[in-house]
Amino acid sequence: MEFKAKEIAEILGGTVEGNPEATVTSFARIESGKPGTICFFANPKYEHYVYECKADIIIVNNTFVPQQPVSATMVRVENAYASVAALLDYVTAKKRTYKRYRGCRSRVRFSSKIGKKVYIGDFAYVGRKAQIGDYTRIYEHVYVGDDVKIGSNCIIYPGVRIYPGMVIGNNVIIHANAVIGADGFGFAPLEDGTWKKIEHTGNVIIEDDVEIGANTCIDKSQMGSTVIRKGVKIDNLCQVAHNVEIGRNTVMAAMAGVAGSSKLGEHCILGGQVGIAGHLTVADNSSFGAQSGLIGNVKKPGQSFFGTPAIPYMEYMRSYAQFKKAGK
Repeated sequence: MEFKAKEIAEILGGTVEGNPEATVTSFARIESGKPGTICFFANPKYEHYVYECKADIIIVNNTFVPQQPVSATMVRVENAYASVAALLDYVTAKKRTYKRYRGCRSRVRFSSKIGKKVYIGDFAYVGRKAQIGDYTRIYEHVYVGDDVKIGSNCIIYPGVRIYPGMVIGNNVIIHANAVIGADGFGFAPLEDGTWKKIEHTGNVIIEDDVEIGANTCIDKSQMGSTVIRKGVKIDNLCQVAHNVEIGRNTVMAAMAGVAGSSKLGEHCILGGQVGIAGHLTVADNSSFGAQSGLIGNVKKPGQSFFGTPAIPYMEYMRSYAQFKKAGK
Protein backbone atom coordinates (compact mmCIF):
# COMPACT_ATOMS: atom_id res chain seq x y z
CA MET A 1 0.00 0.00 0.00
CA GLU A 2 1.03 3.59 -0.53
CA PHE A 3 -1.17 6.51 0.43
CA LYS A 4 -0.78 10.25 0.81
CA ALA A 5 -2.40 12.14 3.66
CA LYS A 6 -4.82 13.89 1.32
CA GLU A 7 -5.94 10.51 -0.13
CA ILE A 8 -6.52 9.08 3.34
CA ALA A 9 -8.55 12.15 4.31
CA GLU A 10 -10.68 11.72 1.21
CA ILE A 11 -11.30 8.03 1.94
CA LEU A 12 -12.23 8.71 5.58
CA GLY A 13 -14.06 11.99 5.06
CA GLY A 14 -11.52 13.82 7.24
CA THR A 15 -9.30 16.88 7.04
CA VAL A 16 -5.53 17.20 6.86
CA GLU A 17 -3.53 19.18 9.38
CA GLY A 18 0.06 19.35 8.18
CA ASN A 19 1.63 18.13 4.94
CA PRO A 20 -1.05 16.75 2.57
CA GLU A 21 1.70 15.08 0.51
CA ALA A 22 3.01 13.02 3.46
CA THR A 23 3.21 9.41 2.25
CA VAL A 24 2.95 6.13 4.15
CA THR A 25 3.36 2.49 3.12
CA SER A 26 2.29 0.54 6.23
CA PHE A 27 0.39 0.67 9.51
CA ALA A 28 1.92 0.75 13.01
CA ARG A 29 0.81 1.05 16.62
CA ILE A 30 1.28 4.56 17.92
CA GLU A 31 3.85 3.44 20.49
CA SER A 32 6.07 2.00 17.75
CA GLY A 33 5.42 4.38 14.86
CA LYS A 34 8.33 5.08 12.54
CA PRO A 35 8.86 6.98 9.27
CA GLY A 36 6.69 5.68 6.44
CA THR A 37 3.91 4.42 8.75
CA ILE A 38 0.44 5.59 9.73
CA CYS A 39 -0.87 5.35 13.31
CA PHE A 40 -4.07 6.31 15.09
CA PHE A 41 -4.77 7.95 18.44
CA ALA A 42 -8.08 7.39 20.24
CA ASN A 43 -7.28 6.46 23.85
CA PRO A 44 -6.30 9.45 26.06
CA LYS A 45 -3.84 7.23 27.96
CA TYR A 46 -1.66 7.15 24.84
CA GLU A 47 -1.54 10.91 24.26
CA HIS A 48 2.16 11.21 25.12
CA TYR A 49 2.97 8.94 22.16
CA VAL A 50 1.44 11.51 19.80
CA TYR A 51 4.29 13.88 20.61
CA GLU A 52 7.00 11.18 20.59
CA CYS A 53 5.80 9.19 17.57
CA LYS A 54 7.99 9.13 14.44
CA ALA A 55 5.16 8.11 12.11
CA ASP A 56 4.46 10.37 9.14
CA ILE A 57 0.65 10.37 9.59
CA ILE A 58 -1.54 10.02 12.68
CA ILE A 59 -5.33 9.68 12.54
CA VAL A 60 -6.91 11.64 15.41
CA ASN A 61 -10.38 12.69 16.54
CA ASN A 62 -11.66 16.10 15.53
CA THR A 63 -11.88 17.00 19.20
CA PHE A 64 -8.18 16.38 19.92
CA VAL A 65 -6.31 19.52 21.07
CA PRO A 66 -2.51 18.99 21.17
CA GLN A 67 -0.74 20.19 24.29
CA GLN A 68 2.66 20.02 22.59
CA PRO A 69 3.97 20.30 18.99
CA VAL A 70 3.13 17.28 16.79
CA SER A 71 5.70 16.45 14.12
CA ALA A 72 3.43 14.05 12.18
CA THR A 73 0.74 15.12 9.75
CA MET A 74 -2.63 14.63 11.41
CA VAL A 75 -5.76 13.46 9.64
CA ARG A 76 -8.72 14.60 11.71
CA VAL A 77 -11.86 12.45 11.63
CA GLU A 78 -15.08 12.07 13.60
CA ASN A 79 -14.03 8.74 15.16
CA ALA A 80 -10.38 7.69 14.93
CA TYR A 81 -10.95 4.11 16.06
CA ALA A 82 -13.72 3.48 13.55
CA SER A 83 -11.78 5.29 10.82
CA VAL A 84 -8.67 3.12 11.13
CA ALA A 85 -10.92 0.06 10.93
CA ALA A 86 -12.46 1.46 7.75
CA LEU A 87 -9.03 2.21 6.29
CA LEU A 88 -7.75 -1.30 7.06
CA ASP A 89 -10.86 -2.71 5.42
CA TYR A 90 -10.29 -0.50 2.37
CA VAL A 91 -6.67 -1.65 2.03
CA THR A 92 -7.60 -5.31 2.45
CA ALA A 93 -10.35 -5.02 -0.16
CA LYS A 94 -7.94 -3.48 -2.67
CA LYS A 95 -5.53 -6.38 -2.21
CA ARG A 96 -8.23 -9.03 -2.48
CA THR A 97 -8.71 -10.62 -5.88
CA TYR A 98 -11.74 -12.68 -6.80
CA LYS A 99 -11.43 -15.57 -9.19
CA ARG A 100 -13.05 -18.93 -9.46
CA TYR A 101 -10.81 -21.65 -8.06
CA ARG A 102 -11.46 -25.23 -7.13
CA GLY A 103 -8.58 -27.23 -5.67
CA CYS A 104 -7.96 -30.48 -7.51
CA ARG A 105 -8.06 -32.33 -4.16
CA SER A 106 -11.39 -30.82 -3.11
CA ARG A 107 -14.71 -32.62 -3.51
CA VAL A 108 -17.86 -30.80 -4.52
CA ARG A 109 -21.04 -32.81 -5.01
CA PHE A 110 -22.72 -32.38 -8.40
CA SER A 111 -26.04 -31.38 -6.84
CA SER A 112 -24.49 -28.41 -5.00
CA LYS A 113 -24.88 -24.87 -6.36
CA ILE A 114 -21.72 -22.78 -6.48
CA GLY A 115 -21.90 -19.03 -7.17
CA LYS A 116 -19.61 -16.78 -9.21
CA LYS A 117 -15.88 -16.62 -8.48
CA VAL A 118 -16.04 -18.92 -5.47
CA TYR A 119 -12.74 -20.20 -4.05
CA ILE A 120 -12.71 -23.80 -2.79
CA GLY A 121 -9.36 -24.97 -1.43
CA ASP A 122 -7.73 -28.38 -1.50
CA PHE A 123 -9.27 -31.09 0.68
CA ALA A 124 -12.43 -29.04 1.22
CA TYR A 125 -15.72 -30.95 0.97
CA VAL A 126 -19.05 -29.50 -0.16
CA GLY A 127 -22.03 -31.80 0.38
CA ARG A 128 -25.15 -32.61 -1.60
CA LYS A 129 -27.53 -29.74 -2.42
CA ALA A 130 -25.32 -27.25 -0.60
CA GLN A 131 -25.48 -23.64 -1.82
CA ILE A 132 -22.53 -21.24 -1.78
CA GLY A 133 -22.99 -17.61 -2.79
CA ASP A 134 -20.88 -15.40 -5.07
CA TYR A 135 -17.31 -14.46 -4.11
CA THR A 136 -17.25 -16.69 -1.03
CA ARG A 137 -13.95 -18.32 -0.03
CA ILE A 138 -13.97 -21.86 1.33
CA TYR A 139 -10.42 -22.54 2.47
CA GLU A 140 -8.56 -25.82 2.72
CA HIS A 141 -9.87 -28.69 4.89
CA VAL A 142 -13.31 -27.13 5.37
CA TYR A 143 -16.33 -29.45 5.69
CA VAL A 144 -19.65 -28.12 4.36
CA GLY A 145 -22.42 -30.64 4.97
CA ASP A 146 -25.45 -31.53 2.88
CA ASP A 147 -28.12 -28.84 2.41
CA VAL A 148 -25.95 -26.09 3.92
CA LYS A 149 -26.62 -22.57 2.66
CA ILE A 150 -23.76 -20.05 2.67
CA GLY A 151 -24.28 -16.52 1.38
CA SER A 152 -22.09 -14.21 -0.69
CA ASN A 153 -18.75 -12.66 0.26
CA CYS A 154 -18.17 -15.07 3.15
CA ILE A 155 -14.78 -16.29 4.36
CA ILE A 156 -14.63 -19.79 5.83
CA TYR A 157 -11.12 -20.41 7.15
CA PRO A 158 -9.29 -23.79 7.23
CA GLY A 159 -10.63 -26.55 9.40
CA VAL A 160 -14.14 -25.17 9.90
CA ARG A 161 -16.89 -27.79 10.20
CA ILE A 162 -20.40 -26.82 9.13
CA TYR A 163 -22.91 -29.60 9.83
CA PRO A 164 -25.73 -30.46 7.40
CA GLY A 165 -28.67 -28.08 7.16
CA MET A 166 -27.02 -24.99 8.64
CA VAL A 167 -27.80 -21.54 7.20
CA ILE A 168 -25.18 -18.79 6.94
CA GLY A 169 -25.86 -15.28 5.61
CA ASN A 170 -23.78 -12.81 3.61
CA ASN A 171 -20.44 -11.27 4.64
CA VAL A 172 -19.89 -13.83 7.38
CA ILE A 173 -16.37 -14.69 8.58
CA ILE A 174 -15.77 -17.98 10.39
CA HIS A 175 -12.25 -18.54 11.69
CA ALA A 176 -10.24 -21.75 11.79
CA ASN A 177 -11.61 -24.88 13.46
CA ALA A 178 -14.94 -23.40 14.51
CA VAL A 179 -17.80 -25.92 14.58
CA ILE A 180 -21.26 -24.84 13.47
CA GLY A 181 -24.14 -27.19 14.18
CA ALA A 182 -22.89 -29.91 16.53
CA ASP A 183 -25.51 -31.46 18.84
CA GLY A 184 -26.31 -29.51 21.97
CA PHE A 185 -25.53 -30.93 25.39
CA GLY A 186 -28.89 -32.56 26.00
CA PHE A 187 -29.37 -35.80 27.97
CA ALA A 188 -32.36 -37.16 29.90
CA PRO A 189 -31.61 -38.90 33.23
CA LEU A 190 -32.92 -42.47 33.52
CA GLU A 191 -33.93 -44.40 36.63
CA ASP A 192 -30.85 -46.64 36.45
CA GLY A 193 -28.56 -43.62 36.71
CA THR A 194 -27.61 -43.50 33.03
CA TRP A 195 -28.29 -40.68 30.58
CA LYS A 196 -30.38 -40.92 27.41
CA LYS A 197 -29.23 -38.71 24.53
CA ILE A 198 -31.83 -36.24 23.30
CA GLU A 199 -31.62 -35.98 19.53
CA HIS A 200 -31.22 -32.50 18.11
CA THR A 201 -33.24 -32.05 14.92
CA GLY A 202 -32.94 -28.28 14.39
CA ASN A 203 -30.21 -26.12 12.89
CA VAL A 204 -28.16 -22.94 13.30
CA ILE A 205 -29.04 -19.72 11.48
CA ILE A 206 -26.25 -17.14 11.23
CA GLU A 207 -27.40 -13.83 9.78
CA ASP A 208 -25.39 -11.27 7.75
CA ASP A 209 -22.17 -9.55 8.87
CA VAL A 210 -21.37 -11.97 11.69
CA GLU A 211 -17.78 -12.89 12.66
CA ILE A 212 -17.02 -16.06 14.62
CA GLY A 213 -13.64 -16.71 16.20
CA ALA A 214 -11.37 -19.74 16.02
CA ASN A 215 -12.39 -22.88 17.92
CA THR A 216 -15.79 -21.45 18.80
CA CYS A 217 -18.73 -23.88 18.85
CA ILE A 218 -22.34 -23.02 18.05
CA ASP A 219 -24.73 -25.92 18.70
CA LYS A 220 -27.83 -26.66 16.68
CA SER A 221 -31.22 -26.62 18.38
CA GLN A 222 -33.24 -29.52 19.65
CA MET A 223 -36.15 -28.16 17.60
CA GLY A 224 -36.34 -24.90 15.68
CA SER A 225 -33.10 -22.92 15.35
CA THR A 226 -30.17 -21.52 17.27
CA VAL A 227 -30.00 -17.96 15.92
CA ILE A 228 -27.08 -15.55 15.68
CA ARG A 229 -28.51 -12.21 14.57
CA LYS A 230 -27.00 -9.69 12.18
CA GLY A 231 -23.74 -8.01 13.15
CA VAL A 232 -22.85 -10.26 16.10
CA LYS A 233 -19.12 -10.65 16.80
CA ILE A 234 -17.94 -13.73 18.72
CA ASP A 235 -14.33 -14.17 19.84
CA ASN A 236 -12.24 -17.36 19.96
CA LEU A 237 -13.07 -20.32 22.21
CA CYS A 238 -16.68 -19.36 22.90
CA GLN A 239 -19.64 -21.70 23.38
CA VAL A 240 -23.18 -21.00 22.22
CA ALA A 241 -25.54 -23.80 23.24
CA HIS A 242 -28.68 -25.18 21.61
CA ASN A 243 -31.72 -22.95 21.04
CA VAL A 244 -29.85 -19.79 22.06
CA GLU A 245 -30.69 -16.51 20.35
CA ILE A 246 -28.10 -13.72 20.30
CA GLY A 247 -29.42 -10.27 19.38
CA ARG A 248 -28.08 -7.93 16.72
CA ASN A 249 -24.63 -6.38 17.20
CA THR A 250 -23.92 -8.19 20.46
CA VAL A 251 -20.25 -9.01 21.12
CA MET A 252 -18.71 -11.87 23.10
CA ALA A 253 -15.06 -11.94 24.22
CA ALA A 254 -12.97 -15.11 24.44
CA MET A 255 -14.14 -18.10 26.49
CA ALA A 256 -17.62 -16.70 27.11
CA GLY A 257 -20.46 -19.18 27.12
CA VAL A 258 -24.25 -19.05 26.80
CA ALA A 259 -26.22 -22.07 28.04
CA GLY A 260 -29.20 -23.59 26.28
CA SER A 261 -32.35 -21.66 25.39
CA SER A 262 -31.13 -18.29 26.71
CA LYS A 263 -31.93 -15.16 24.71
CA LEU A 264 -29.55 -12.19 24.62
CA GLY A 265 -30.79 -8.81 23.47
CA GLU A 266 -29.25 -6.41 20.99
CA HIS A 267 -25.97 -4.53 21.58
CA CYS A 268 -24.97 -6.59 24.61
CA ILE A 269 -21.32 -6.94 25.67
CA LEU A 270 -19.93 -10.11 27.26
CA GLY A 271 -16.39 -9.87 28.62
CA GLY A 272 -13.93 -12.75 28.71
CA GLN A 273 -15.10 -15.93 30.47
CA VAL A 274 -18.61 -14.62 31.11
CA GLY A 275 -21.14 -17.39 31.74
CA ILE A 276 -24.87 -17.06 31.05
CA ALA A 277 -27.02 -19.79 32.61
CA GLY A 278 -29.74 -21.53 30.62
CA HIS A 279 -33.31 -20.40 29.90
CA LEU A 280 -32.61 -16.74 30.72
CA THR A 281 -33.60 -13.52 28.96
CA VAL A 282 -31.15 -10.60 28.83
CA ALA A 283 -32.34 -7.10 27.94
CA ASP A 284 -30.78 -4.93 25.22
CA ASN A 285 -27.55 -3.02 25.90
CA SER A 286 -26.59 -5.16 28.90
CA SER A 287 -22.88 -5.55 29.61
CA PHE A 288 -20.99 -8.06 31.75
CA GLY A 289 -17.47 -7.69 33.12
CA ALA A 290 -14.95 -10.50 32.73
CA GLN A 291 -15.78 -13.75 34.57
CA SER A 292 -19.28 -12.62 35.50
CA GLY A 293 -21.81 -15.40 35.99
CA LEU A 294 -25.47 -14.60 35.32
CA ILE A 295 -28.10 -16.82 36.97
CA GLY A 296 -31.26 -14.68 36.61
CA ASN A 297 -33.12 -12.69 33.99
CA VAL A 298 -32.13 -9.12 33.15
CA LYS A 299 -35.31 -7.15 32.48
CA LYS A 300 -34.06 -3.56 32.48
CA PRO A 301 -31.94 -2.54 29.45
CA GLY A 302 -28.64 -0.68 29.66
CA GLN A 303 -27.29 -2.15 32.91
CA SER A 304 -23.71 -3.26 33.65
CA PHE A 305 -22.99 -6.34 35.75
CA PHE A 306 -20.03 -7.89 37.50
CA GLY A 307 -19.26 -10.84 39.75
CA THR A 308 -20.67 -14.33 40.31
CA PRO A 309 -23.59 -14.36 40.74
CA ALA A 310 -23.61 -11.23 38.57
CA ILE A 311 -25.07 -8.11 40.19
CA PRO A 312 -25.17 -4.48 39.01
CA TYR A 313 -21.68 -3.04 38.79
CA MET A 314 -21.99 -0.33 41.47
CA GLU A 315 -23.56 -2.83 43.90
CA TYR A 316 -20.63 -5.12 43.27
CA MET A 317 -18.08 -2.37 43.94
CA ARG A 318 -19.78 -1.48 47.24
CA SER A 319 -19.80 -5.16 48.18
CA TYR A 320 -16.16 -5.50 47.18
CA ALA A 321 -15.22 -2.68 49.55
CA GLN A 322 -16.81 -4.72 52.34
CA PHE A 323 -14.99 -7.88 51.22
CA LYS A 324 -11.67 -6.05 51.55
CA LYS A 325 -12.52 -4.78 55.02
CA ALA A 326 -13.60 -8.24 56.17
CA GLY A 327 -10.31 -9.72 55.05
CA LYS A 328 -8.21 -7.40 57.22
